[in-house]
Amino acid sequence: MRLGKAFSIQSGHKPDYVILGIVLFLLLVGFLALASASSDIGKVNFNDTGYYLKQQLFKGLIPGLIGFAAGFFIYYRRWKKAALILFVINLILLLLVFTPLGREVKGSHRWINLGIFSFQPSELLKLTYILYVASLFSGTRMKKIREGWKAYGIFVFVSIITGVLIFAQPATTMAMIIIGAGLVMYFLSGNSFRQVLVHFLLTLAVGAVIVAGLAAVTPYRLARVAPIWNPIAQKYFPALLIKNAPSDNFHVSQSLMAIGTGGLTGVGFGKSTSKYSLLPEPMGDSIFAVIAEEFGFAGSMVIILLFLILLWRGIGLALHSHDDFARLSVAGFSSIIAIQAIIHISANAGILPFTGVPLPFISYGGTSMAVTLTMIGIIANVSRHSSNE
Repeated sequence: MRLGKAFSIQSGHKPDYVILGIVLFLLLVGFLALASASSDIGKVNFNDTGYYLKQQLFKGLIPGLIGFAAGFFIYYRRWKKAALILFVINLILLLLVFTPLGREVKGSHRWINLGIFSFQPSELLKLTYILYVASLFSGTRMKKIREGWKAYGIFVFVSIITGVLIFAQPATTMAMIIIGAGLVMYFLSGNSFRQVLVHFLLTLAVGAVIVAGLAAVTPYRLARVAPIWNPIAQKYFPALLIKNAPSDNFHVSQSLMAIGTGGLTGVGFGKSTSKYSLLPEPMGDSIFAVIAEEFGFAGSMVIILLFLILLWRGIGLALHSHDDFARLSVAGFSSIIAIQAIIHISANAGILPFTGVPLPFISYGGTSMAVTLTMIGIIANVSRHSSNE
């Protein structure tokens, strides 16, 4: 592809060391931030300041390194053959969260508890959905029909099945992230630009109506959206004001206060005061605010810049590849990581509602880290073989 020439990607038998270096640095930052953000909570809940750090190590990093090794050493085309089976198994797991095997947390059915460990099937779906959509649109049969509405209909059908099962948990933002990455893949699947643009805008319009409808009928979603939407509606769309909704969001207010306290260079590592009681979920939902308070605007911008470079290298690698499955899967993985990072950082900055989306490589969450590192392993494998395809 012509656009691929605009990106200089190290390939051949060596992985992209820029991607691997960025991931390694973000993991280091993540463990440092988690050590700071979780020490007090660990002391209170388990009388162990390092409790959550150990959990992240044994349930996140170690499984993640195993997943990375699988992605790195297994030739990426073999994932194409297993994509459908993995996707179907994952859909079954999404159904199992509503059985006795499932574990309800704060009104959500997102976990499967197997006794010795538990995991989130919706997190696994970030991997299996991307692999399946990549295999679908790189298949011989799809290539013959992908210029028309039939291909779009197949994509919509797969995405609806995925979205419904995730919405039911409920995990609205997770569905938006996964299907959003799917749209990026569909854009790169080979359709004409005009056709893709029509389908893209149609999907956005339908998706906006669905999300707005869900928000309207569920008070907790409405409460999250109102503080962000109402100031805009009051100025431009008075008729669309959300009535009887809170004008302020405690989570957003405390996050902005923490970010403001950090100033240019931060208060210093481990010296955040917001994490002790004022900032909800400091080791997960609000970990970027903790980083901003302790490392300031400078440290925050470094994190943002690294995610941007990671996206740049990932999309560059996708465009550089001559193999459809490689191009689509790498684009999907890169998009998922970028969309997650954008939503997390924007929510902490008060731009988007708080939705509990983890910051990749940094936030506390074993399944999320394991899945994301597996994605990076596959991306690295593609980069090793990209010049030989």
